[in-house]
Amino acid sequence: MPILSIFKSTVLLLVLVLSSCREQQKKENSEVATVQTEPVPEIKVAANRTEVYLPLLQGKKVGVVANQTSVVFNDKRHVHLVDSLLSLGVDVKQAFAPEHGFRGEADAGEHVTDGVDAKTGLPIISLYGKNRKPSKEQLDQLDVMVFDIQDVGVRFYTYIATLQLVMEACAEHNTPIIVLDRPNPNGHYVDGPTMMEEHKSYLGLNPIPLVYGMTIGEYAQMLNGENWLEDGKKADLTVITLENYTHESDYHLPIRPSPNLPSDVAITLYPSLGLFEGTNVNAGRGTEFQFQRYGASFMDSTQYDFSYVPAPNFGSKTPKEDGKTCYGKDLSKMERMNEVSVKWVMDAYNNTLDKSKFFLTSGFTKHAGTPLLQQQIEQGLSEAEIKATWQDDLTAFKKIREKYLIYD
Repeated sequence: MPILSIFKSTVLLLVLVLSSCREQQKKENSEVATVQTEPVPEIKVAANRTEVYLPLLQGKKVGVVANQTSVVFNDKRHVHLVDSLLSLGVDVKQAFAPEHGFRGEADAGEHVTDGVDAKTGLPIISLYGKNRKPSKEQLDQLDVMVFDIQDVGVRFYTYIATLQLVMEACAEHNTPIIVLDRPNPNGHYVDGPTMMEEHKSYLGLNPIPLVYGMTIGEYAQMLNGENWLEDGKKADLTVITLENYTHESDYHLPIRPSPNLPSDVAITLYPSLGLFEGTNVNAGRGTEFQFQRYGASFMDSTQYDFSYVPAPNFGSKTPKEDGKTCYGKDLSKMERMNEVSVKWVMDAYNNTLDKSKFFLTSGFTKHAGTPLLQQQIEQGLSEAEIKATWQDDLTAFKKIREKYLIYD
């Protein structure tokens, strides 16, 4: 065969091979693109699974522990759980309000008073005033209790303490309790100092880490299973589960869970910046960026290029450093976190001109769950050295936690 013919044949073969490769690559890319664009199944909160829990309530006298997050999602509308139950013919007798109130309007730490819900006429019984758990007289009027509150997975966020005391009351008076589960936006990790038993308070009733990586339904099972209810009693507990949720789910809260957690950024920073609640440093209360910044007038202004002035607003009637120029850091662009960080508390402490003004020792111990963290910061330990001291407790807790997980 002439050389020219051989050359032409070879070129033609190469062209055919390259063309085939390109077509195969297009096909593979198309398949990859198809996989990547498949919609992620929408998480369905337990409150929306009325077909599961409604049969448990029919013909019963029902109490509901709820706040502004206790909603059924319906065509982009939010229908309060109590309104939904009443519309379905459920005999709701009483509503119980946690910290911040039934409609979520009270400041952090502000006592919530008993009252009447203006919309439904239901009696509202405070669980964040003179009493923090339902009484025998109140439970005698009920056949079953429903608990539905959005948690954020941080030990010092008081809704898990409310859950525990409600479960205790139900266990003491043989009242079944149904927990409607909701996603934990900080449920993808476990971290932080573990509470020491001798420092138990309403900001931490059990020896769990600062971030415990469980939904409120899973945590309810742990309260029963670990005998953490008073006198080791066990509640008659039913958890209505979520659909399409895993602990890795990046869940956006459509309703702020409390007045000072306005965004996903605030919620991801809350485990770390919430520690400032045990100091004199302002953590954004009195601004529109609560738990997304920190600062104080007594911090060294030469070390910061950011400042702000807190003022009373709907979430804080008396913010720390009210009316003063606070020097500190803006963290409002922070990405989703996978750990508790103490670097910002350490930074603020190290740049405080008068260290005696920094810690509110009792409050900081309650938030940290241990006096050790304050001591470690004052001693000048690095963040890595501090976090190393948490690891044995975290490992032990994770083993216990595994027994109660419902979701991957």
